[in-house]
Amino acid sequence: MIERYTLPQMGGIWTDEHRLELWLKIEIAACEGWSKLGKIPNEAVEVIRKKASFSWERVQAIEEVTQHDVLAFLTNVAENVGDEAKHIHLGLTSSDVLDTALSLQLVEASDILLTKLEGLEAVLNRRAIEHRDTLMMGRTHGIHAEPITLGLKFALWYDEIRRQKKRLVFAREEIRVGKISGAVGTFANVDPRVEAHVCQVLGLEPALISTQILQRDRHAFFMTTLAGIASSLDKMATELRNLQRTDVHEVEEAFGKGQKGSSAMPHKKNPITPERICGMARVIRANAQVALENVALWHERDISHSSAERMILPDSTIALDYMLHKMTQLIDRLEVFPEQMKLNIDKGFGLIFSQRVMLALVDKGVSREMAYSLVQRNAMEAWNTKEQFQHLISRDLGIRNYLDEKEISDLFDYAYHTKHVADIFQRLELV
Repeated sequence: MIERYTLPQMGGIWTDEHRLELWLKIEIAACEGWSKLGKIPNEAVEVIRKKASFSWERVQAIEEVTQHDVLAFLTNVAENVGDEAKHIHLGLTSSDVLDTALSLQLVEASDILLTKLEGLEAVLNRRAIEHRDTLMMGRTHGIHAEPITLGLKFALWYDEIRRQKKRLVFAREEIRVGKISGAVGTFANVDPRVEAHVCQVLGLEPALISTQILQRDRHAFFMTTLAGIASSLDKMATELRNLQRTDVHEVEEAFGKGQKGSSAMPHKKNPITPERICGMARVIRANAQVALENVALWHERDISHSSAERMILPDSTIALDYMLHKMTQLIDRLEVFPEQMKLNIDKGFGLIFSQRVMLALVDKGVSREMAYSLVQRNAMEAWNTKEQFQHLISRDLGIRNYLDEKEISDLFDYAYHTKHVADIFQRLELV
């Protein structure tokens, strides 16, 4: 991922140096496992612990010759350890180290993402409560429907982020596995107890069965979970972009002192952060498709997945980390314009009460079909003439046969539409 979107903590997980640090931990843990079984002298393990080290620059230089990253790493470690290096990588295959280290990186990345999700959840909680009663237009198909509150919108997102957090916790457990089972997963040259020791030391669970590699359904599930979270952020960002449009202008991304929105038009204040989030979500969804393609490998083991994973896993975790960070800031600082929300509601000539009028007629014994027809003809006239819907209803003799002036007036009450908002918040424990 380019530096522009890389936050330091997440970026640090995917550095070459950190990856090799994890490889070294795995190799040392394997030596300890063998030592417990009497295969490697304790003294040799002490030497390995003390001397085992690497230089990323030296590993790179060796790889230019070997064209094999793990062998280059082992060669450099051996240069530092000396004769006792003969015990390192005993019975292991490269993917024992690669896949186990990758699992550790994904667990580390998950922990950062979970913390970011909790931060976004907290901000949505606060803003939902803040705007629980802030009346705004509810829209379906982009068209005015019936009133909601901005708090309900934030509450909806709050609940979705809670669900996504649970999914990531589950995906983290799916990927929190290691394997030290040898060239084809049969433990022919490495004792299962070595695997158990390595995984225990590293905080992983041993895969119940593997080939030379961990099976990529785990990584595909992890990636599709990231894509799901990214899509939730995409949904939120798309809504905020729409609400910031000049002709809607119910909310606005915070605009800092000295900030500029356009190189050509000084008046512009654009929704740049939600637009950026929407664009990055597309990348993560595309990467999830690659992860799904990686599940099927020749004889359930080749390295066609490897080159792709070196890109999609760092890029996706880094991108999602950045997206969560920016979305949290965006919601936290979002400017809200309740007066504009009320003006937008009033643009509909009172048509938002059409369903209530229809139901009132049904309550009076009118068939639903007839009630719908009576209300619709007045609704269409309101659209065409721009006259208030309530006035037209009051003059319609077909409706006045069933509803008097006071009954009609009582129907046009915004509080009717928000009377259960508190109940919804109670369900969500947003109090």
